[in-house]
Amino acid sequence: MDSSTSSEYLQEKLYDCLQIVRQYDWLINAYILDFYVDNHWEKLPRSWQKHLDHVKPEELSTLLNFNEIAEQQHANVWPLALLALRCKLREVCVDRSQQSNTATLSACRSPLLSHTKLKHVFNKCVKPKKRHEIELMASHCEYSYQQTPVDYIIDFGAGLGHLARILGYGFGRRVCCLEMRPELNVQARCIDKQFELFAEKHLPAVKRATFRRPEHVTLCLTAEIQPQQFLNLIAEAVQREDTNFTFGIIGLHPCGDLAVILMRMFINSPQARFLNFASCCYMKLSTTEMHSKVELQGYPLSRYLLQQPKLAHMSYEAREISCHAMEMYCDRLAKGDYEHLKVHSFRAAAEHIIVKHWLHLKHSGLRSVKHVPGMEFEDYYYKAVQGLEAVHLERTALQTATTQNYLRHWRRIVIFYTLRLMFAPLIESIILYDRALYLQENLCQVKIDAVFDPRISPRNHITCAFKPS
Repeated sequence: MDSSTSSEYLQEKLYDCLQIVRQYDWLINAYILDFYVDNHWEKLPRSWQKHLDHVKPEELSTLLNFNEIAEQQHANVWPLALLALRCKLREVCVDRSQQSNTATLSACRSPLLSHTKLKHVFNKCVKPKKRHEIELMASHCEYSYQQTPVDYIIDFGAGLGHLARILGYGFGRRVCCLEMRPELNVQARCIDKQFELFAEKHLPAVKRATFRRPEHVTLCLTAEIQPQQFLNLIAEAVQREDTNFTFGIIGLHPCGDLAVILMRMFINSPQARFLNFASCCYMKLSTTEMHSKVELQGYPLSRYLLQQPKLAHMSYEAREISCHAMEMYCDRLAKGDYEHLKVHSFRAAAEHIIVKHWLHLKHSGLRSVKHVPGMEFEDYYYKAVQGLEAVHLERTALQTATTQNYLRHWRRIVIFYTLRLMFAPLIESIILYDRALYLQENLCQVKIDAVFDPRISPRNHITCAFKPS
């Protein structure tokens, strides 16, 4: 989605997306845990049941692959309604394919990340997923800075400061890191000093002259914080006597409502010039049902959806499924790597037994049990219920004809989960479209880029916003 996208376009997308959600609420909001308790399989259209009962799990990857050529992968003749749904989802969802802005991002890549000695310091204790994200995010932020220069870049939820370190030392940008956990800030400062000591040995002074050590500030941001309070805190952190400075706001996967706080701070602070953030944890967003004050809730945000609460409503279950890693799951299905998913059938069968005998323990937390080849359901059950109040049953009571029938059809749970997962990009798209429209309603130029590889980083979009000059 580029910056020329109109508000009318976003409104149409939101309406189309939410109409699909309303049509398939019964599927989107279904707990896999209750698959046998609520007999979810029987809720599927008969034509779907008849066809899907004979589909191999690896063929289900077709439903999750929104590429045009996906229909060619298998010889199945899918139910027409299911194909139509898949086609509609492909049409309305934000594209998840990683965009190849190679030239732009390469031009904004710090040479220190390729330095034979220093690149290892940047990557120390950074997992491959995080490394992938911070390097691309840093390039994206540097590009925004070059388009709209600012005095400071404010990193919300900075953690150990890995992103800020690339911006500060790799690009020479002044970065102020906001992190609520003081122990992370202590560690971040130690890493900064270690980097500088290491750089002294491997870089001449002239190249180190551009280094800017990030400022690490312990701060728990809430929706109630006012822009002037925020500016005063930043001024104090960077040792300025005034608040007459400009800044960009960035956030690498701020959790839940923190992403919304970033957006509101950006809109309400005249000095804020650009905004870059990648989202996560949509299930933690506060909603209308949770907040009496519209200005504090995390979804919906746009005036368009706020005026249509029934249309806009999205359950916790819907927002939770949107955070699942669809591409990785799809790849494992395609390779035939799904035997481990049998454990979900075990858990659902255990839930059916618990509800039958101890209704008050419905949805109780059980121990996590990793599936191993050849595991028997009875062994799973006894391990899973350890620590739960008296729920012991003899092995014969766990081997009823009903339970055996459930376990024999364990692939149905894989099928049902796959059908739910089809809607994950739809729910995420609704949240992204709503945020883009909210920013547009507040006179910002907005674009959404699929920057990360979704197989490495499932929440792979960065929302970028600029204020007109």
